[in-house]
Amino acid sequence: MPKIDTHTHILPPEIPKFKDRFGYGGFIQLVKKAGCSHCDMVDDRGQFFRRVESNVFTAEDRMKDMRAQAVNVQVISTVPVMFSYWAKPGDGLVVAQFLNDHVAEVCGRYPKKFIGLGTLPLQDIDLSIREAQRAMVDLKLAGFQIGSHIMGKNLSDVSLYPLYEELEKLGASVFVHPWDMMGQEQMPEYWLPWLVGMPAETSRAICSFIFGGIFDRFPKLRVQFAHGGGSFPFTLGRIQHGYESRPDLCAVDCKLSPKEYVSKFYVDSLVHDQRSLKFLLEVMSEDHICLGTDYPFPLGELEAGRLIDDSGFIDKSMREKLFHRNALKWLNRNQNDFL
Repeated sequence: MPKIDTHTHILPPEIPKFKDRFGYGGFIQLVKKAGCSHCDMVDDRGQFFRRVESNVFTAEDRMKDMRAQAVNVQVISTVPVMFSYWAKPGDGLVVAQFLNDHVAEVCGRYPKKFIGLGTLPLQDIDLSIREAQRAMVDLKLAGFQIGSHIMGKNLSDVSLYPLYEELEKLGASVFVHPWDMMGQEQMPEYWLPWLVGMPAETSRAICSFIFGGIFDRFPKLRVQFAHGGGSFPFTLGRIQHGYESRPDLCAVDCKLSPKEYVSKFYVDSLVHDQRSLKFLLEVMSEDHICLGTDYPFPLGELEAGRLIDDSGFIDKSMREKLFHRNALKWLNRNQNDFL
């Protein structure tokens, strides 16, 4: 059965020394040791972020894994640490353009294998709109990956309205990924920012869209949230109860109750557990979940679609939706173009 993996990350094989160009640091570099296939992601002050293998930056190695896992198409986007929302606006634009050009180049070489999502310098909305137009029109990208917040600014912020309007007009798919996790200074041990902070960040983003009325204002915006919606599905009951018990605080900018917005967005299938997947299907329905693995990172699904295939409660029709039909709707693409 055809598979479209909607959640994968990619990097260019070489990243410029942006510190030398811009005159200040904090930007990620790839450091490769002689004789090794992997690279270390470090910032330009030498702080280690993570080790990545060649399948992060070599398209041909990715395609070997895709063949082994029967994945027909990957939706590729940058690693969220590259967002650089903290940089000066013009510098953030340069970084975004470099990354977007690379994603477009990979998709251009292998148009049947990769669909590209760009990144935007969200610290400046005017620059983001300009880059969105370039990326969609000139580079032929399918949409954009954005962070769960912009340096503390929630995705409901009115300053983002012009961007959402433009993305809706352009027909862009939007993938929301957690980054710069809340509370990480208070829980640095045990990988807790990734285990606790990431799910909370995704719920933060979904709730910002719901309570901020973003789905009401921009009804044609096609949005998917990473990691099965994070902690949102499990806490939806609490969120709904909050809406009902304190409408003076929650029901200020949205027209519907939280449960009524579930049909207005997608989440990926990356929940790692059969019981969680079954519950996610009950909350989101089979029409709003797309296969997503977080390839090629160890916290992702190591064999694409294995959790779905091994479930025992997902029939062929549901598998088709989860493996590719829902992704095609989110991407607004025709099956014949890829599968």
